[in-house]
Amino acid sequence: MINQDIKKTANLAELYDHYKNLLTEKQTQYFELYFFEDLTLQEISEEFGVSRNAVYDSINKTSALLVDLEEKLKVKLRSSNIKESLDKWKNKKISTEDLIVEVEKNL
Repeated sequence: MINQDIKKTANLAELYDHYKNLLTEKQTQYFELYFFEDLTLQEISEEFGVSRNAVYDSINKTSALLVDLEEKLKVKLRSSNIKESLDKWKNKKISTEDLIVEVEKNL
């Protein structure tokens, strides 16, 4: 269970890196304070003068939005595929021509 939570949090952090510019300022603030600064929902709610439930809802909606954006746009997946292809090329496992083909498939 804990391992799954860690994987979920790590995945959300990666998605956030790719899609943070599409979030509102409030979504960004709550998300960063909760996941990166490790503040509790109560601490965030007190800092912004809103209810704990409002912060909880915002973080859940933001998390769902990040997952939805990845399902539709696949930026994280494409980035990962390109990095994997570059690693193969650096280790001389694929040719430059194959690298170009792989990168073009992910654009």
